[in-house]
Amino acid sequence: MRLLYLLLLATTAVAQGPRVQISNTTENLRGVSAVSRQVAWASGTHGTYLRTVDGGRTWTPGQVNAEGLDFRGVVAFSADEAFLMSSGPGEQSRIYHTEDGGKHWQLQFTNKNPKGFFDAIAFWDTKHGIVLGDPVADESGKLKFELLETEDGQSWRPLVSAAMPQALEGEGAFAASNSSLAILRDSGDRNLWFATGGKVARVFHSPDRGQNWQVFDTPILHSEDSTGIFSIAFRDALHGVIAGGDYKKPKKDGPNLAFTEDGGKTWKIASITPQAYFSAVAYDQRVNQAAAQQKAAEQASEANGKKIRVKPIAPERLFIVGEDFIFDFELPNNPHRIGGSKKQGYGFNAVSAYPEGGGLVVGGKGTIAFIP
Repeated sequence: MRLLYLLLLATTAVAQGPRVQISNTTENLRGVSAVSRQVAWASGTHGTYLRTVDGGRTWTPGQVNAEGLDFRGVVAFSADEAFLMSSGPGEQSRIYHTEDGGKHWQLQFTNKNPKGFFDAIAFWDTKHGIVLGDPVADESGKLKFELLETEDGQSWRPLVSAAMPQALEGEGAFAASNSSLAILRDSGDRNLWFATGGKVARVFHSPDRGQNWQVFDTPILHSEDSTGIFSIAFRDALHGVIAGGDYKKPKKDGPNLAFTEDGGKTWKIASITPQAYFSAVAYDQRVNQAAAQQKAAEQASEANGKKIRVKPIAPERLFIVGEDFIFDFELPNNPHRIGGSKKQGYGFNAVSAYPEGGGLVVGGKGTIAFIP
């Protein structure tokens, strides 16, 4: 393994500017989980994972004893505890867990269905998590998306609901960035969304963690196996974003980005042009927490019969990952475009928002970039 020094060039200045971080791997990274500005994990090909405990100054690489696995998802809770999800046909789709910073990994689940394929993993808290997999035939022969759940952070079981809508022919989910599945973490919220692609581009929604379901069409580009929604994120129970396109034609214009204000029932295409293939999207946590606090203060003042002045907050902010660029997007303004080094061929795959604000982005050849 070798050190990679990556150069990011911002076409518009961002406060303090994007920062290059040093990665001790050349693997393709598709999973990332930022616990804090100091602690973060990443994951990728050949059973690889990375961890930093010093804000990215040092990234320590490791391999689970399964080099053939492609870890498309990682969810971390501390410098010691993290979950890894691998993607691939049948038994190549697995779930691992560590409680000692990666010194030991426990294999928690192996997909025994040869047609199974894990796409994303997410957790509400350290005990309650969910995994999304591509459609498999149920007992009646109907194709339905595979869901697994854990209620103790150790054992996994199928989440079966008769209310789950049937998958359409040629419909699947993407494991491009561990973000085809969305929840509101650490909030007590019970909403669950996942997004699909292929012949259609739809959003599935459950208001009660998988017991009841609805599915909604979206205007995102679809019809080919390489098209559809690659990423979905929500900042609260009503406001969300979907991003995607055609990964085989990454420069192709949209519709590749859309927003909802009603929990996913309807979607409005973003006005920015031109658009491109987007693999991941995430809301900035600091800005959105401030927005939630302001809304709560306004509601409390109205309930008490007196209106108080609430300090204005920054615009809504989100990060959108393209093949070789990142959008730092503060609505309703046009996004700041952060570009990679085309000459060296570095690209981007996934993003995780820091709780303190800003984001951590990973990609091919060990690419890691910090956005303040």
